[in-house]
Amino acid sequence: MTSKVVAILDAFSADTPRLSLQGLAERTGLPQSTTYRLASELVEWGGLERGAGGYQIGMRLWEIGELARRGEQLRDIALPFMQDLYDATHENVHLAVLDGREALYIEKISGRRSARVVTRRGGRLPLHATGVGRALLAYAPHDFIADILSNDLKRFTPHTVVAPALLRRKLAEVRRTGLAFAFEEMSLGSVSVAAPILSGPDTAVAALAVVVRSSRKDVQRLAPAVRATANSLSRILQQPNLTLAPPTNGQPARRRRASPSLVG
Repeated sequence: MTSKVVAILDAFSADTPRLSLQGLAERTGLPQSTTYRLASELVEWGGLERGAGGYQIGMRLWEIGELARRGEQLRDIALPFMQDLYDATHENVHLAVLDGREALYIEKISGRRSARVVTRRGGRLPLHATGVGRALLAYAPHDFIADILSNDLKRFTPHTVVAPALLRRKLAEVRRTGLAFAFEEMSLGSVSVAAPILSGPDTAVAALAVVVRSSRKDVQRLAPAVRATANSLSRILQQPNLTLAPPTNGQPARRRRASPSLVG
């Protein structure tokens, strides 16, 4: 029974935030009668909401999601620094953590002058094609890195680096410089400048990035500000009285299909 409820909840995504009963049954592979019964129970509990357009995720799940301490604690600490970085650049500022085999975006700041990219809290992207992903992957265990690079890596644009040897060199560069760049690798027209946030010498608990238009000529000049902000956060997180949950690398994430319009 539990797996069927999970299947119903897992049917929703950023691309399909609302589903009809038939669509929900088709995506879960459950009989329509079973889908209707379980969806009705979830509506009564508050996990789903039902309207004229079908079913959507309910506020009860949002309440539960807010109890995820790892993301909430990081956001509370990082937000003032992210706001300062946004005030200095007026560009998209992203905060992501390693969750399973993907980068999970837990916070973002953007404005009218920022590059137009579609991103959201709770969105996931692959590690190899994003700035935050590479910043996180560079500090992952060696066997985890080997496992990621041994798979067929998806090429999202003509610029996406998928060659394992080249990716290894880029990860080594991240550890040497404290910076990760992704030039139009997730979507054309966008560049990401990222830096790891460390809770110890070899443990990246998060990554911070600024995402700008690829036409911007001073991308390299943003790097010191991104790195300095990440370093400031690292110093706070390395205080002996502060404990964060470790990243969940090595556990396969249940989701999410990457959207080419989401960059990081």
